[in-house]
Amino acid sequence: MAEEAKVVEATDEIKFSEEELKELGDLQTSYQEKQNLLGQLSVQKILLNQQVEAIDNRQVELEGEYEEVQQTERDIVQKLNEKYGPGQLDPQTGVFTPIPQEEATEESPEG
Repeated sequence: MAEEAKVVEATDEIKFSEEELKELGDLQTSYQEKQNLLGQLSVQKILLNQQVEAIDNRQVELEGEYEEVQQTERDIVQKLNEKYGPGQLDPQTGVFTPIPQEEATEESPEG
């Protein structure tokens, strides 16, 4: 026959074995370790998000600076075209070759 379950009265005291107490202690320690690790991960995530935000801000700044460089290029090209006319510049040699006026006229759109 199967063993009958022991009925425990509310006034009866039960003492856990050393092994059971150790298991419960280990369980509590595991919870504390996991909570600490989760806290550390949360802090790391905050720091990484701050770094990403800083990188995004710097990227926006650099994009603005890049647009300024493009505008400077357009201004220089316009100034040189006004001074020397249309042509080609070899940046390696610094030699400017003007486009003959008839070619420049043909390339200009008439409006």
